[in-house]
Amino acid sequence: MEKDVHFKAIRNEGPTRLGHTILYDTLVNEVATNDICMIYHADMYLCPGALDAIEKHLKEKTIVSLTRIEPPLHPPGPEKVLQDFGIEPEEFDEKGLLEHVKLYQPNLATTEGIFAPWAFWKEDFQQIGGHDKMFAPQSKEDTDIFNRFHLNEVEFVQTWEGFVYHMTCRGSRFADGAKRNPDGEVFMKNRETDEWLKQNQKSTREFLRKWGHFCKHDDYMKPIVPPKYNIGYRIENCNPQLLEALEPWCDHIYTDLEDFVLYQEKEQPNTSFDLNKRLHGITDTDRYDYDDILVEINGNLFTHQDFQILQQLPEIIQDSGEEGNFELGNLKITISSLQTYEKELIVCSSQYVL
Repeated sequence: MEKDVHFKAIRNEGPTRLGHTILYDTLVNEVATNDICMIYHADMYLCPGALDAIEKHLKEKTIVSLTRIEPPLHPPGPEKVLQDFGIEPEEFDEKGLLEHVKLYQPNLATTEGIFAPWAFWKEDFQQIGGHDKMFAPQSKEDTDIFNRFHLNEVEFVQTWEGFVYHMTCRGSRFADGAKRNPDGEVFMKNRETDEWLKQNQKSTREFLRKWGHFCKHDDYMKPIVPPKYNIGYRIENCNPQLLEALEPWCDHIYTDLEDFVLYQEKEQPNTSFDLNKRLHGITDTDRYDYDDILVEINGNLFTHQDFQILQQLPEIIQDSGEEGNFELGNLKITISSLQTYEKELIVCSSQYVL
């Protein structure tokens, strides 16, 4: 910043780790001065012509993603190019990359999808409230905001005329740089830090509480957002393990587990949701009217297949399109209303102010 008046930045002096979920929004809202911004990672190399490709497609209510070329550290997919030009800056084969990119330059195709790097209109970002601080410092914040863009009728364009080389895994997932790539290993899975694994589990459970489903997208990374219903679980013969597994998947739980308050006390520090409003005794029958859909579960009969049904329940209900009573596996399901609430999640009310 001392050398270039056009370079602006923020620095977190600590001790609290904020993470990019919060710092991205601070940059967009308080630092960026133009109408267009881009979420761009420090482990990416911008190939020639990439910014021109973005400008070509960045129309109103549109987000443009560049195509990633990256080493095989993660599973393959049709939305990216797997080609190894180095996983450390010291071994980066810049010349080889630039020669390889020329093979794709005649390709004028676009696909639908969104992932980093993505360029957007600041207005569209601010209209939905940016990232949800619920997922700070990181993990699932990207899928959450992509879902909300999609519900707010923002279009996604991935250009195959603009590329970045993505070395990947430069952030919080691994230990310090000296330990990040011991022995020159390429595949990074199962080498994450305990901190990252713990945060990823926390954010996954928060995502389930908010959306009622796992992260979903098509092959080209376009978000798939099932309906968000108001669902309650009534669990007889409950046990602590079953309560912990099922609580994030619904809006309310009514349980006969006498000491369910012990789970509530343990889990409350890990969630932004008020568990006092989500957890109730099974005798609180006057609260059953709070739920448009009630699922009755017997813990003694509950199976892995029943759990799979619960995970797909929003799609099952959407496909049935009928109110009434029915049974699936060992589950008894009562649908009194098919009202959905996913559009109420478009605007993020959980923001952070530095």
